[in-house]
Amino acid sequence: MRDRDAVLHAVSSAVLAVTRHLSVREVLQVIVRSAARLLDAKYAALGVPDDDGAFAEFVAEGISDEQWAAIGPTPRQHGMLGVMLREGTPVRLPDIRKDPRFEWWPKAHPILKDFLGVPIVDGGAVLGIIFLANKRTSGGFNEADEELLTLFAAHAAIAITNARLYERGRELTVIEERTRMARELHDAVSQKLFSLRLTARAAAALARTDPERAAEAIERVERMAGEALTELRAVIVELRPPELDRHGLVGSLRKQAALLDRLHPMTVAFTAEAEPPGELAPEIEVAVLRVTQEALHNAVRHAGATRIDVRLTYEEPTLVLEVADDGVGFDEAGVHGLGLPSMSDRAQAVGGRLSVSSAPGRGTTVRLEVPA
Repeated sequence: MRDRDAVLHAVSSAVLAVTRHLSVREVLQVIVRSAARLLDAKYAALGVPDDDGAFAEFVAEGISDEQWAAIGPTPRQHGMLGVMLREGTPVRLPDIRKDPRFEWWPKAHPILKDFLGVPIVDGGAVLGIIFLANKRTSGGFNEADEELLTLFAAHAAIAITNARLYERGRELTVIEERTRMARELHDAVSQKLFSLRLTARAAAALARTDPERAAEAIERVERMAGEALTELRAVIVELRPPELDRHGLVGSLRKQAALLDRLHPMTVAFTAEAEPPGELAPEIEVAVLRVTQEALHNAVRHAGATRIDVRLTYEEPTLVLEVADDGVGFDEAGVHGLGLPSMSDRAQAVGGRLSVSSAPGRGTTVRLEVPA
């Protein structure tokens, strides 16, 4: 028992350390794998529900990639999984198939027998469920197993709560940055553009009656437009991500892909097939980096992909970025969120074009074309 406690303590410390990296899926995978090993279970899984009757995160141990492909999409909130989410109490059964709350499995699903499930709770809210099945040693799961799994569920609650706090912090940071940007643009540019517009109107009114004064007004318009452009560029440079100065665009994209590849189970790869012969304008680099980050964020969170490819190519006179995944895809006509409007706005702001191609079950490709 002393050795068992020592192993449990070591795993507990490792799990808590991983939570600091803020990658919720990686943390949940560690928890599931550790629970299956310590409780000697053939199968283990952990699910975090979404608001659409499915699971935002679902990780499992004991099932190969080929089996997952044969099983199909992640489960819905039905049967015993739905019961545990609604009731929020542990379930320990000698044979889940004989319980009246059991419904069905997909054809390729492994056969589960003895079953132990524990809710993941934060305060009074059920954040998800963790369950084990088919204990390798005879006798099924016991009360001590239930206590250990409850401890793993507590670690899972920490990981999920930590990730959600991080996500909220990220959203607040974006809102604050947009507010600051709006204030900077108003103070530095919008007032000058207002004056420019009035001067242009005056020039138009003077064009027929006093051409000399109209010419002077047009010169003032040209001068103010140049000043406004200079100030706008200054704002853009101030908002420029520091990694672009340290690593350049290609280096920043490569580091972003490598980071996600380490933190998540899917493969995230970057290739730069060709680069523009000269330097890109700062606003172009910022737009390409931000669109890449948003597209990768969407793919990691929503695609359920096994591979994401980031490709940067130069097709004179255009720089082309593609972020393609082999995930679940979606119906283009029915999706209006996922950061698509903000990516499109970024593309248009630098004279570029954004397109998204996807279909259910056929993955998604985000393509950005900008002048190089």
